[in-house]
Amino acid sequence: MTRPVDELIAIMARLRDPENGCPWDVKQSFATIAPYTIEEAYEVADAIDRNDMTDLRDELGDLLLQVVFHSRMAEEAGHFAFGDVVAEICDKMVRRHPHVFEDVRHESLAAQSRDWDRLKAEERAAKGGEDTSALAGISHGLPEWQRAVKLQKRAANVGFDWPDHRPVLDKMAEEIEEVRHEFDNGADEERLADEIGDVLFVAANLARHAKVDVSRALRGANAKFERRFRAMEAIAASEGRLLASYPLDEQEALWVRVKREGV
Repeated sequence: MTRPVDELIAIMARLRDPENGCPWDVKQSFATIAPYTIEEAYEVADAIDRNDMTDLRDELGDLLLQVVFHSRMAEEAGHFAFGDVVAEICDKMVRRHPHVFEDVRHESLAAQSRDWDRLKAEERAAKGGEDTSALAGISHGLPEWQRAVKLQKRAANVGFDWPDHRPVLDKMAEEIEEVRHEFDNGADEERLADEIGDVLFVAANLARHAKVDVSRALRGANAKFERRFRAMEAIAASEGRLLASYPLDEQEALWVRVKREGV
């Protein structure tokens, strides 16, 4: 009996067939498919945020398809196949969880995290990596907010970290004042980008100390803004107007109204 994953692999092989496959699928490459892979991962996260299990099942299928797609292209080029991907992650999970698959015990979750990073560093060294920094191996392909958090976590693992959220809040206030100073003194775009980047980096650090996922927090803020803005548009429409026809002070009054109404 054919397993569902085998059927999916066969479907992708058919789609990629140069003679009888889908022209769009045939012409794709790793580079052209990569943006879709990232997009599908975010759609999985969105389904989780909405607690929509039906949608989550669908989005996980789309994400799995991305893995199969990349694996098929690699197999065609003679690099590896889907089975090799599965074998690699199985080996890695066993290797990185000695506290589960071997007789190893950690005194705390923090110690377990440090051991995880140590094992990853050993893997990089085994591959011939020359970078021995505690920050080595953090992908430049990550969203920058996520890379910021990973950099901060790695630094924290060697003791370079604030003890709690309070000095982070002080640093945030300091960085905001520096941005204000640059605005007041006619700073150019490069200086402002540098100072605002510092604010964002500290904001990511604050979220890390609060154990808040930056992406989820920002998705929530985006959803809240969109919900309230659409409510403002609906009020305007009920009055036979477009929101753009309201002066700013009236728009702000509408914002306060929908906020008070719990939108």
